[in-house]
Amino acid sequence: MQIKTNMTQKELKKHGNIDFPMLISEEKLSDYESGSFIWHWHPEIEITYIKKGQIIYRVNNHTFHLKTGNILLCNSNVLHTGRMENNRDCEYISITLLPKLIYGTYESLLYKKYVEPIVCNMNLSAILFDASNQWYYSVFSTINTIIDLYNQKLPFYELELSIQLQSFWKIIAENYLRFSYDSMDTFNYERIRSIMTFIEKNHAEKISLNDISDFISLCNSECSRLFKRYMNVSLFKFLQEYRIEKSMDYLTDYEFTISQIAGKVGFSDSNYYSKIFKKLKGISPREYRKNISRNRGK
Repeated sequence: MQIKTNMTQKELKKHGNIDFPMLISEEKLSDYESGSFIWHWHPEIEITYIKKGQIIYRVNNHTFHLKTGNILLCNSNVLHTGRMENNRDCEYISITLLPKLIYGTYESLLYKKYVEPIVCNMNLSAILFDASNQWYYSVFSTINTIIDLYNQKLPFYELELSIQLQSFWKIIAENYLRFSYDSMDTFNYERIRSIMTFIEKNHAEKISLNDISDFISLCNSECSRLFKRYMNVSLFKFLQEYRIEKSMDYLTDYEFTISQIAGKVGFSDSNYYSKIFKKLKGISPREYRKNISRNRGK
């Protein structure tokens, strides 16, 4: 499987429902194609608790090497992706919720004083909790209580969940409200998502830097610097990675040859496509296709 997104890389999956916008699910990287999930974003905050194994987790321009017991808060509206470390699986619990479960309404004091300064702060795109944090064990205990409440669904569990979520957020606010934020960062991340929208719409065609910079009304050099600064990867490399990820959907369909698949995702040379695929995934497209067939036959 793979995460489904729209043109802006916004995840399409529903996290809970309109009455109680929260979802807790057990995940494994091996459930995703090539052991990784693609770049995406959503308005919900996401708390990832690593049960077993390791994961390379990227949030905007930050990279985290998460290990068993680590907890990562991924902020609202930030881009994130994850992959295996040395082809080893990772089991984790994902807690995804709209921040309004904590503050109620946008007009509330809770939102303005304790939530907005954090969820709108792109300098706090993610917060890692591990044993080096003095408040880690409080967070660990609260997160495990939240998971148990959600799974058991005993009477009044929604109220109990709200209490625990506010307890968790109090720890966040006490330690991170002091971090200042720049509204320009929010504006620039909107530009990054615009670039991704352009790539999604046009990845099968020949794309030049000039095409992208014109789309977001920046000069070529500034466009390149902006993307590298906020995503910690060059635009060219990101485009390559994106095309390879898109090609993996086609590799499960034997209607298409490797050459046809290369063309469908923007590679004019199938040999070059195979070379980049192997560089990024560790195996060739043909080997990947064979592995899919073996797994289906089990």
